[in-house]
Amino acid sequence: MRGTTDSRGVRRDRELGVIEFDLVLPTEVDVREVGMRDGLQIEAPVPLEAKLAMLEALVATGVRRIEATSFVSPKAVPALADADQVAAELSRWGDVHWSALVANPRGAVRAVDAGVAHLEYVVSASDAHSRANAGRSTTDAVAAVGEIAGLAHGAGGSLEVIIATAWDCPFEGRTAIPRTVDVARAAVTAGADQLCLGDTIGTTTPLRVVQLLDAVRRACPGVPVGVHFHDTRGTGQANALAAIQAGVTQLDSSVGGLGGCPFAPGASGNIATEELVYLLEESGVRTGIDLDAVLAAARITEEAVGHELPSSLYRAGGRSVPRPASSAG
Repeated sequence: MRGTTDSRGVRRDRELGVIEFDLVLPTEVDVREVGMRDGLQIEAPVPLEAKLAMLEALVATGVRRIEATSFVSPKAVPALADADQVAAELSRWGDVHWSALVANPRGAVRAVDAGVAHLEYVVSASDAHSRANAGRSTTDAVAAVGEIAGLAHGAGGSLEVIIATAWDCPFEGRTAIPRTVDVARAAVTAGADQLCLGDTIGTTTPLRVVQLLDAVRRACPGVPVGVHFHDTRGTGQANALAAIQAGVTQLDSSVGGLGGCPFAPGASGNIATEELVYLLEESGVRTGIDLDAVLAAARITEEAVGHELPSSLYRAGGRSVPRPASSAG
């Protein structure tokens, strides 16, 4: 068709006056698998061998980044008490960017000593969630960014600050955009290499996603910003698509849709890796992840946790396969 296409993907034909709409999407995105950490943290403890089977299956999907575990208090999160043991096994798989979540400098020291130098540190934008999740105010949590960044950088790694309750808090309600922006700016100033905005309880919607992304990127120019969505209210994939259209190329997801925050009432699972891969690959966006392999990993994950997974695509069995029409008889 002759004519022009604007930044919103609206194509206009000068002669015929016809308008068509295109999705403005990147050619590829980078998906981080968080099922081993966020997916398992609210589950009953899974044996180490079962976790290693999950890891083996996840690596086989082709995913390039995996959040392997979290170095937090075993009393607070017993499901991840074996973080050191998991970290000791990661060297058996190459060509994967391994990372771990930490809640304070003590956890960062543990992670680095265990051989994991790429760290994620959670800072809650709301004070109430920060106190429930980490036992301190947002201001105190931000104050630790510099020390944790120093530990990561000293070990040859990186620090990503994940801003929890970036859109909403289960205790305080809606998080004001300037509040999240202030946390983002302070984290980058203190040494964070990149940011990730977390929809901790799965309440945000596409318009709010784009509004916050725009504000944070204006405040922190040149800093990579990823997103971490939960599907509590069924908007997770729509939010992911909105973020991608807004230019985000780093997204978190969890195999089978497992996940949730033990310190955020009402939080349910993350967006499912297989659903995100299906959405993107069928839209012409490369992920480098094999959908059938993710479904195989979901089956292994389901066996490990001992209950059905919430992923709709997993329950459907993957892509639609044509079936022979039944005869009338």
